[in-house]
Amino acid sequence: QVQLLESGGGSVQAEGSLRLSCQASGRAPSWFTVAWFRQTLGQGRDFVAAITRITSNERYYAPSVEGRFTISRDSAKNTVYLQMNSLKPEDTAVYYCAADSSASYSNSPVDYDYWGQGIQVTVSS
Repeated sequence: QVQLLESGGGSVQAEGSLRLSCQASGRAPSWFTVAWFRQTLGQGRDFVAAITRITSNERYYAPSVEGRFTISRDSAKNTVYLQMNSLKPEDTAVYYCAADSSASYSNSPVDYDYWGQGIQVTVSS
């Protein structure tokens, strides 16, 4: 069983930065795609960013975060990071990391097999 643990959330003012970490325990093969989603109360989980297996290392971003967020991987630590710069109040949400056992990219939460518990990010104006 793969378990995912998010860390690095918190509160920041607009235009500030945060770095989220998603560390996997258990077996997490290098062909997994790892993604970040975010969710506000009463809404679904929206795609934020994804990184594919280490051999291809393709990165994808939602248009709302393109140019501001960067997803990266440290395979030695079984950790994926989400560097968030130029944060906006509309980035406020609970952020979840997720892992997909397929070899293909997906931006749909239903395609992901493993999920972290979520971590709060709050951006004030």
